[in-house]
Amino acid sequence: MEKTSRIQGFYKLDMNERLKIVAEWAGLTEEEVRTLSNLGGLPREVADSMIENVIGGMTYPFAVAVNFRINGRDYLVPMVIEEPSVVAAASNAAKMLREGEGIKSLAGPQEMIGQIHIVGARAPYYKAMRILEAKQELLEEARKSAPTIVSLGGGPRDIEVRVVDSPMGPIIVVHIIVDVLDAMGANTINTIVESIAPRIEELTGGEARLRILSNYATRRIVRAWARTRPENVGGREVAERIVEASIIAEADPYRAVTHNKGIMNGIIAVALATAQDHRAIEAGAHAYAARTGVYKPLSRWEIDEEGYLVGSLEIPLQVGTVGGTIRVHPTARIALKILGVKTAKELSEVMAAVGLAQNLAALRALVSEGIQKGHMRLHARNLAITAGARGDLVDKIAERMIRDGKVSYEYAKQLLEAYLHGEKI
Repeated sequence: MEKTSRIQGFYKLDMNERLKIVAEWAGLTEEEVRTLSNLGGLPREVADSMIENVIGGMTYPFAVAVNFRINGRDYLVPMVIEEPSVVAAASNAAKMLREGEGIKSLAGPQEMIGQIHIVGARAPYYKAMRILEAKQELLEEARKSAPTIVSLGGGPRDIEVRVVDSPMGPIIVVHIIVDVLDAMGANTINTIVESIAPRIEELTGGEARLRILSNYATRRIVRAWARTRPENVGGREVAERIVEASIIAEADPYRAVTHNKGIMNGIIAVALATAQDHRAIEAGAHAYAARTGVYKPLSRWEIDEEGYLVGSLEIPLQVGTVGGTIRVHPTARIALKILGVKTAKELSEVMAAVGLAQNLAALRALVSEGIQKGHMRLHARNLAITAGARGDLVDKIAERMIRDGKVSYEYAKQLLEAYLHGEKI
């Protein structure tokens, strides 16, 4: 019979039954089934409740970046990522930026934006004024829908209205600004906009087509900045080249994207470790990079009047330390405990600082020994392990491959076999 992906009631089955069906579909071996069944410390019932149709788990390495000093305090920074060199580079750059209070970082209020899009309203500019006239009424209604966060000192703060043109006619866009405290805020925001949408429809005579938060978190900006002596990065010439690389990113959007990817290497690794919505963080960050109409770097490097290399970063970060996946994922709770942050504000400040350090590490490698050198060393180790090497033999085979300029799985296998036959590596 022809295979079909139309499986009635698949979501009702338990995890083992789902996995059995998928194993038969794909012809998975017993070893592959065991690999999928390994949830990496995540309880089965938690995994099965987090998303739909769960059949197993996939684990990325959990590492800790060292040397970080942020706002005068030392941190061990949990990072989850699959890319070689990132953790080592972050730790190395953090060491370069430890002087004094280290990296300075400052986040503003933890405010998110909920959006209501009204279509079909006649005289939209006049109706926008009616919404603003009813602001206090709407804010009071919004507060009633979020009693918990209001009782903790957060909740709705303001309402903004604008009219945008579209092929379907003018759209009234209502923004409700909400202080979400230590939460990422999506569920709270969505509840609030749903609660006040009917009243806004009454005020405008239009239809509330969309009612949801915006992941363009321009009310949640974090800034990080740092300075270091040129000798810490390899000398005056290297420092000047880092500045030149920053200028190139400013001038060329193609380079700016890769420049920002280096920043996000650090930020998203921390986001994954602490169970943040990393897709929302990425979307917001890249939108912010393009806010002028041209995609720009999120950070800039300069040399100040004292000859120091100085860097600064500005980015929207929507993170939380309570609620959502953080509440149920045991590894995320451990990550936050290692990090020692108490608030979402502090977490965002740490993440921005890590992003700035990661950026420095990438630029320094790019303008000096080259970005590929560190990658290649770790790639060689991975190939040696894949070929079957263990213990000290991993580094011996990796170093030999690099020395010979032949970094490949086939050569790693050849070297391993030679070693097993008594030859020296």
